[in-house]
Order: sequence, then structure tokens, then C-alpha cells
Amino acid sequence: MAATAVIVTGGAGFVGSHACKALAASGYLPITVDNLSTGHADAVKWGPLEQIDVRDRSALADVLRRHKATAVMHFAAFAVVADSIARPDQYYDNNVGGLISLLAAMKTTGIDRLVFSSSCATYGIPPSVPIREDAPQVPINPYGWTKLMGEQMIRDQAQAFGLRYAILRYFNAAGADPEGELSERHDPETRLIPLALMAAAGTHPGLKVYGTDYDTPDGTCIRDYIHVSDLAAAHLKALRHLELGGEPLALNLGTGRGQSIREVCAAVARVTGRTVPSVDAPRRPGDPPALVADPSSAHRKLDFRATRSDLDTIVRDAAPHFGLALRHDTNV
Repeated sequence: MAATAVIVTGGAGFVGSHACKALAASGYLPITVDNLSTGHADAVKWGPLEQIDVRDRSALADVLRRHKATAVMHFAAFAVVADSIARPDQYYDNNVGGLISLLAAMKTTGIDRLVFSSSCATYGIPPSVPIREDAPQVPINPYGWTKLMGEQMIRDQAQAFGLRYAILRYFNAAGADPEGELSERHDPETRLIPLALMAAAGTHPGLKVYGTDYDTPDGTCIRDYIHVSDLAAAHLKALRHLELGGEPLALNLGTGRGQSIREVCAAVARVTGRTVPSVDAPRRPGDPPALVADPSSAHRKLDFRATRSDLDTIVRDAAPHFGLALRHDTNV
């Protein structure tokens, strides 16, 4: 019997490629749809690559028909907060326009299962942490608005046409495939943990710590870091939930534990034995002081719990991809 085909838009990217590996390990055939503007062809290892832009509605519909896909995981999006402030037009065109195209192609081809990669950026500056799914969604940057608009479009499509969906608002994706087959690669790199590892390895100037006067224990921003392999596992559980006729979902994916920038630097030093040179810098617009998930709904509704997302494990899995050896005198 042929494997069930699942379309993975953005499957050549960081989270998408890890999701493809998880799908293949569970007997699915992941079909990557990616224009390779930020993804990497060599990350597509577990199924075919269809190199098209998700905004090309007719080409996308053709892919869905040819592969007889039963569901879509939608990762394809621009996802850098500061970049979205500088280029809001491109973020709305790509993120919102791409989803409009995808929803239309799914409706045309009769595919009614969608797992959507959303973001904690939809919450803006939350009134309290940890953040529950019923917290106000008031984004403070264009990236967050594109994700919130996407959520609303999906709900409207569900109401009108019976689309079945799982919206997964994940917090800070980090780490790397523990078997070493995939890693985080952005050009330019903008994420904290890779930048800290690059600074420790001496391949990047000192880490800029944007804001040291936040109302947090050490003055730096706090984030909830979740291992990319845990995220991939959650997407697989969401897909199976929809296949079994489960209710629509909108869930946080995180750990419930916040880590500051300085704590991340300490973890890098602890795991690799290399200090992270850093320089303090002013706050950036669009950065909330703290974003930490309340993951209890994902526990209840998907039986999902992060298993690799302690900070030392995240750093340990990612460090070798940045040329860093691991300390041997540690139990991490």
C-alpha cells in the first residue's frame, strides 16, 4: 500500500524539514512545497520536492491533485520580527497571500485537513505569563499580524466550507535533529541560540543583547524555547487528531519555562566550555519582555509534552552544527 501523502509547505526550512522527517518515520510520504527562497534543497530527504511558490495557486492545486494528498502542513512564511517591521508589505504578500492561495487550492481539490504553523507573536505583550490560549491576541509587529490574520482566515474557511484545522502557536523553536541530519540554517542568522553558538565559536562578532532593562530577573528578554524535534512531534499528533475526526484546535506549543538571554549564554558555556562574548545594545521595537507558554491544553487535547526541550539539550543538539565540541566533564 502506498504511503499517505501529506503536503508540507516550507518543508525545506527549519521546522518544516524536521516535520518531514517525523512524518516519514511514521509512514507518511511528505511532499515538500518550497520556493527555496530561504529553505535548503539538501534538507529535503524523505520525499519529493516541488519547487514552486505557495502563492502560485494553479501550480499548488496541481501538486495537491498529482500526489493525491490528504492533508497539508503549512510552514511557508517569512518569520523574522525585525524584518517584518522593515518590510511589512512583503510579509503581508507572502504570509497572508500565500495562505489565501493555499486555502483556495485546498478547497478546489477537496482537501479538508490543515495543520497551521502559527506563533506566540499573535499575543503581542501579554497581560500575564504563562500565556493561555484565551489570552488577548494583540500583535505588536507585522509578523504577528500576518499569523493572526491567517488564524482568522482558517476559522472563516472552516465555518463556510468545513475545513478541519489545528492552529499551533509555537514559542521559540530551537535545537537541531539529535541524529545530526538537519540543523538550523538562516542567512542571515537572526535567532538567539545560533547567534550565541556562533559567537562562542568565534565565527560571528559578539552577541548583541538587545535590551538589558526589561522588568525581568536579569533585565534581558525571556522566551520559552522548544526543541524543533518536539515541535515536529506535536505537528504529527495534530495531524492524527484531525484524521480521527477530532475537534478544531488552537494550541500553544511550549514548555511553560522561560529562559533569559543571559541564561541561554550560560547554557552555551556550560555545554561547550566556551563563553559567549556579548555586547549590550538598546531594545528593539517589537520585542515583548517575556513570552512563556501555558502548554496545558496541548497536554490535554493532544497528549503532547516536550521531551527534549530543556535548554542544555537544545544547546547540545545544536552546538556541533556550529563547529563547537561538547564538554566531556558534564552530565548534560
